[in-house]
Amino acid sequence: MEDTILVHRDQAIATVVLNRPDKLNALTRPMWARLGRVFEELDADDALRCIVIRGAGTQAFAPGNDISEFATERSNVEQARAYGDDMRRTIEAIDRCRHPIVAQIHGICVGGGLEIAGLADLRICGESSRFGVPIAKLGLVMAYAEIGALIALVGEATALEILLEGRIFDAREARDKGLVTRVVPDDQVEAEARATAQRIADGAPLVARWHKKFARRLRDPAPLSPAEYDEGFACFGTEDFATGYRAFLAKHKPEFKGR
Repeated sequence: MEDTILVHRDQAIATVVLNRPDKLNALTRPMWARLGRVFEELDADDALRCIVIRGAGTQAFAPGNDISEFATERSNVEQARAYGDDMRRTIEAIDRCRHPIVAQIHGICVGGGLEIAGLADLRICGESSRFGVPIAKLGLVMAYAEIGALIALVGEATALEILLEGRIFDAREARDKGLVTRVVPDDQVEAEARATAQRIADGAPLVARWHKKFARRLRDPAPLSPAEYDEGFACFGTEDFATGYRAFLAKHKPEFKGR
């Protein structure tokens, strides 16, 4: 199944591709499992500065899980639990990834596809993109790991609106709900996603990782420890900080090393 999840590397930017274009990139259980392993591997790569995730082609990011697989993989509670464990591990691997993630969304982004795109830090879609989670029409629930990520993104009220109504809605409404960061003409999605990833990659990588870490930590209402508070000043001891402020004063582009 490795050909259904592809990874392309261009210097400090990696592109992860959901690669089942003949099925609009519908997700299977092996795809979920491999996607999690891929993100674990990318997370460990110190040379990486940004990840772009997309579906193959321009018709769809992903329409969700492949329903034809349900008869063999999700036909009862035991099977569904095993399938759900794979999904949970992958969701956690993407959410834990320390590198910034940009979702490049063409066309349909529904169900499990929306769950994956929603884990990205920035989400860029085309004007004709469509979104939704119509699983109530299948008699399915969104499990805790999945609904937790959706609530973290758009809040409880909007998450429940999406789940209870099961509507498919357009890119403008998705932006209004906070599901996407930016809407551009369909033929500019790839260029905008790439430019966004490059802007991130040009920044100080340690700072990007710290910002992600701090944002995730602040989901937890528990008070910050003294060590956590102090970590907010650790950047001042890095080589990248010295590089950044000297470049600013000299009015030239900094070349960060991640140190």
